[in-house]
Amino acid sequence: MIKKLLSINNLFFLVIIIFMLCSCSARKEQALFNAPTDIVTDTIKQVYVVNDQGMGDIYYKIKVNDLLAIRNLQDKEFGVKGGISVAPVAVSGPNVTSYQVDKDGNVDLPAIGKVYVQGLTRKQASLKLQEIYGNKLLKDPIIEVSVVNVKVTLFGEFNKQGNFLLERDNTTLIDILGEAGGLTKNADRKTLKIIRGEKDKQEIIYVNLNDINSLASRYSKLVLQNNDIIIINQTKSNALSEKLQSVNSVIQPVLVLLNVALLIFTFTK
Repeated sequence: MIKKLLSINNLFFLVIIIFMLCSCSARKEQALFNAPTDIVTDTIKQVYVVNDQGMGDIYYKIKVNDLLAIRNLQDKEFGVKGGISVAPVAVSGPNVTSYQVDKDGNVDLPAIGKVYVQGLTRKQASLKLQEIYGNKLLKDPIIEVSVVNVKVTLFGEFNKQGNFLLERDNTTLIDILGEAGGLTKNADRKTLKIIRGEKDKQEIIYVNLNDINSLASRYSKLVLQNNDIIIINQTKSNALSEKLQSVNSVIQPVLVLLNVALLIFTFTK
């Protein structure tokens, strides 16, 4: 009998250990890219910046290895041949071809050859190419330059997750929220954060979406930068519910075994 009691006690102990392990595991799985400063999400009113790196580039400047899609808006066939083909989703319009900026900051284009574009904004590059093509080849061209590799990444409680291209300058957080179809019903609107930059220059921007003033234009930090990571987590109540369901799916079989053991003990004592 003593051995049987010890065996039952061991089963109870096992249930407790499994419960604790599952709770810890579920807790770790709920939040993405945790940071020590995430505790501020319970207290911020609008926007809070950690490790502020100052003003970013409101207007993206072309860099080495960027892929440029270049079109003459007056001639849809212009720029279709040559270059490096990219998926149509990269930029608006059919048959778009991109051209890579080489290590010297030049882009090699049809008819006009190499043009130095490194450090230019999209608008500056458009005007420069417009002038060159106008002088050499085309009549009154209207040149559009898009950088097809500039993107942000969305994780968490968005209706659409993944990579979103920043096809134009001054793309804001609200623009991307619209492209992502807004938030899910489980999103905790106080937990949105933008991770920007790398290593020691990395900054975290927390945004409380419950306050409409958080999206005011004066917050230049909400103009998105290349490679921003945008995250929003579940509400605590929904996360807890998922934890309990996860733990319950593991505990239930153990409880069944425990009940069987108790029945055997009862009928054999």
